[in-house]
Amino acid sequence: MTERLLCVDDDQDACELLAATLRQLGYQTEATTSPAEALELVVAKDFHAVISDLSMAEMDGLALCEQILAKRPGIPVIVVTGQGSMEAAIGAMRVGAYDFITKPFDPKLLGLTVARAVRTQHLQTEVVRLREALTEVPEGIRVIGDSPAIRRVNELIARVATSDASVLICGETGTGKELVARSLHKQSNRGPFVAVNCAAVPPNLLESELFGHTRGAFTDAKLSRKGLFLEATGGTLFLDEVGEMPLEMQAKLLRALQERVVRPVGSDSEHPFDARIITATHRDLEDDVAKRRFRQDLFYRINVVSIVVPPLRERGSDVLKLASHFLQKSADRTGQTVRRLSPAVAERILVYDWPGNVRELENCIERAIALSRFEELTIEDLPERIRTYRPDHFVMTADDVEEIISLDELERRYIARALKLLNGNKARAAQLLGVDRRTLYRRLGKYASSDSSRPPQASNGVVARHD
Repeated sequence: MTERLLCVDDDQDACELLAATLRQLGYQTEATTSPAEALELVVAKDFHAVISDLSMAEMDGLALCEQILAKRPGIPVIVVTGQGSMEAAIGAMRVGAYDFITKPFDPKLLGLTVARAVRTQHLQTEVVRLREALTEVPEGIRVIGDSPAIRRVNELIARVATSDASVLICGETGTGKELVARSLHKQSNRGPFVAVNCAAVPPNLLESELFGHTRGAFTDAKLSRKGLFLEATGGTLFLDEVGEMPLEMQAKLLRALQERVVRPVGSDSEHPFDARIITATHRDLEDDVAKRRFRQDLFYRINVVSIVVPPLRERGSDVLKLASHFLQKSADRTGQTVRRLSPAVAERILVYDWPGNVRELENCIERAIALSRFEELTIEDLPERIRTYRPDHFVMTADDVEEIISLDELERRYIARALKLLNGNKARAAQLLGVDRRTLYRRLGKYASSDSSRPPQASNGVVARHD
């Protein structure tokens, strides 16, 4: 660890014992018996937490806590005392102390309390940094995020934006594929951006929607319409969920892309178009091609450049930056006074798996703002599924004794996680884990015999296969 702690106690022996205990836990510590010197140190140096005695002659711990928070509001202050009364605990909380523990303290409990405080300080710093960084991201120009995967997406967008090449955007539902398409268009300096969701248009109307129709071409066609291909001339045509397009329509789309002309329904003439084509899908189109659900020639035509948008669960702290962005956007739109995430909310948001991706996160923040009564979102404002979520893999930041698991269970979860990431491939999992295949099979067999209702498999139902 590199976290630095400040220990304050006017009893020299007690102060040295506290600092030594924390050093054994891996922290860097500074110690002082003078509250006045402690205030000077807090101003001059960066500490991740302060642990202070309550009863001191020069200045009591509550007064010291108040002055520390006035000078450095982000520092968690833990108050330690031999007076284990409710009045003392309430007094500590009222002045803004992070937590309260009694002497003689249990080193394990002290370690858990300090670990929570340090993590809270890290989260507060990260939330502030991300909120400030939002002003550096022009909306509609770049996809918000600093994770390596999103940096690659933004770099690829910048490289191909001015090209005429067709782009296929792939990713799970809710990851922001249309935002990527709009970012491509924005940086291309083209004309109109025209979008259509191919899955939302009935198959019998899709041809007319894309290519247009003449008056009287079919029932209710009382006026001619030129279609989206021609409307997008000089700009960008975005075909979302192109994988849902019927095979018959795929053949007509292929011809239009090859010839760069469209024939309106009911017309004998063809019309040229000049639009950049961007498509998107949540499906595995290569698998659909193999299963003859999607035309191979069309796949190659639209997949000149491929951009893969990662799911939110693989984007690390991007989730906090997005949450801060949605909070600011929603609060400004609704006139709410909510302006920040609490550390507890930030922690829950980081831990949650976000199966609905960015769309689910945005809906969650909008809901939380609607329910919030304070200037910062609290954990009570979050949906129950997020408040109570526990990941299917081990988290090293567990700070509750009840959350600590056995080594056997840790091994079981870690192997399951590896199998999930490798789509159940045991040979590759064994290589990744640094064991031979027989050892991996033996351990999976042990888990199967200890829980016959739970066969060896990766999380979320990905059954291990014997490649």
